[in-house]
Amino acid sequence: MNIIAWLILGAIAGYLAGFLVKGDEGLGVIGHIVLGIVGALVGGFLASVLFKTDAINGAFDISSIVVATIGAVLTVIVVNMVTGRSRSGRGAV
Repeated sequence: MNIIAWLILGAIAGYLAGFLVKGDEGLGVIGHIVLGIVGALVGGFLASVLFKTDAINGAFDISSIVVATIGAVLTVIVVNMVTGRSRSGRGAV
């Protein structure tokens, strides 16, 4: 895939990760897109290692969106752990 396809895929994955992971509402749309792009790269790397495929030259299909979304979810969880954000929703009521 070319860089434009990776950016679009990352944006889609970041958008979906925003719905799947609770407790990251402070990131905003741009933050989700950036984490989605990083997650797409992480997911593509993990898929290429685990399944012996070439994720960079692969097709833009539903499986690449799923892999990128999984990578984005993992990236958001790691960022939440590093920054100290909680997924339990604590705070003032």
